[in-house]
Amino acid sequence: MTIRVFLVDDQDLVRAGAAMMIDAQDDMIVAGQAADGAQALQALAVTAADIVLMDVRMPRVDGVAATRQLLAGPGPRPKVIVLTTFDLDEYAFAALRAGASGFLLKDAPADETLAGIRAVHNGDAVIAPSTTRRLLDRVSVHLPAAPGGPDPAATLTPREREVLLHVARGSSNAEIAARLFLSAGTVKIHVSRILAKLGLRDRVHLVIWAYEHRLVHPDA
Repeated sequence: MTIRVFLVDDQDLVRAGAAMMIDAQDDMIVAGQAADGAQALQALAVTAADIVLMDVRMPRVDGVAATRQLLAGPGPRPKVIVLTTFDLDEYAFAALRAGASGFLLKDAPADETLAGIRAVHNGDAVIAPSTTRRLLDRVSVHLPAAPGGPDPAATLTPREREVLLHVARGSSNAEIAARLFLSAGTVKIHVSRILAKLGLRDRVHLVIWAYEHRLVHPDA
């Protein structure tokens, strides 16, 4: 299956380089290009795409606003990977909260970028929860207060809640398995059930959810 990739960046040379890289792959094509978020939203309204590589900092409509508007639209939506110049970019975090499936550094090696596109197309996220944790530790003071009401994790079993907290602290399945004396396969099943119960797409959004609901805190 060919992956249709749409490129959004205000730098012509960046888009040209990305287009050459993608068109050289047997399993990808460039579905279209735009120089900012406003152009991207207009084009994607009439252009089929599977993945959008979205520069996070652009004039007029930036990548955060464009991601939010794009993913709020009706019907099937492409998945968004935001591009940033450094991994602790608050704009990148805002794009994750808006629904992006991950972020990549703009100067990442070509094979890493291509692997990220394929991973997101297959339903995975392209940043490690540990990176998300570092980013959240930096921006947590700007997060809104935890919503009131009943326990947001009330639908989870005690073991699922325990696994959730370890994931939210940036631990891998293997690390969680070792700490809880479980198999890695069992941890994977727990994570899948947690995501389903909470209506979350992936581990990265699970980390964000745990921070937003104040289940974990910086340096916890």
